[in-house]
Amino acid sequence: MTGMKDVEVVVAHSGRATLRVGDVFLKVDGDPANADIEVQAIGLAPVPTPTVLWREDPVLAIAAVPGRALGALGEPSTASPAAWAAAGAAIRTLHDAPLPPWPGPDLSDIRSKLDRECEWLLANAVLPADVIRLNRDIADAALRPYAPAFIHGDLQIAHVFVEHDEVVGIIDWSGASRGDAMFDVATVTLGHEEHLDDLLVGYGEGADREVIRAWWSLRSLNISRWLIEHGFDPNVRGCEFDVLRARAQER
Repeated sequence: MTGMKDVEVVVAHSGRATLRVGDVFLKVDGDPANADIEVQAIGLAPVPTPTVLWREDPVLAIAAVPGRALGALGEPSTASPAAWAAAGAAIRTLHDAPLPPWPGPDLSDIRSKLDRECEWLLANAVLPADVIRLNRDIADAALRPYAPAFIHGDLQIAHVFVEHDEVVGIIDWSGASRGDAMFDVATVTLGHEEHLDDLLVGYGEGADREVIRAWWSLRSLNISRWLIEHGFDPNVRGCEFDVLRARAQER
């Protein structure tokens, strides 16, 4: 039949699925609160975001953004230093914006989750015990009081789209909240530490490199079990386990 468009499964697991049909992304989520936050955050964020086309729970339809992703975890980024600097500038614009009206994560909850995840990683021996314990120590630097900022909350490198060395879209806003600005900076550079300097050129003053490195450890520790249980592999070259090994070697 003519006029038919292929359906691409972008990501799918027990919590949610994202499909692409032409230039439209269909996000299917069993928790409507995630769509609530995404729609609100897209409306508030002072950076390029996708257009919300329609919503009929549990489906949220969003237009594709132009450009190409800044990179992908586990693969070298081919984006230029200027593109990384532009990403840093866009992130800083978000962090300097008025706070969203809903709260963010609590430090005590993050600490408790970190301890649980480390216990699981140790019990299941998915990494050498010294790598887990050294990274747990490094992660402590992130668990400090901070002035909350408007954060994306899941600013993976694949969520930032650039074109001609400019940011043309930032996607997937369901994790947006008030939070630690350094968490966003760490998330977008996770596994791409060699581009941190380029990103900070655009981000400007106030970045704390020790805290960014701590968040590299903390995020990798906290997400590894979820990845394993949902069919993803944190042991792929350049991904979370490599990040943890690299941090431990620096200790």
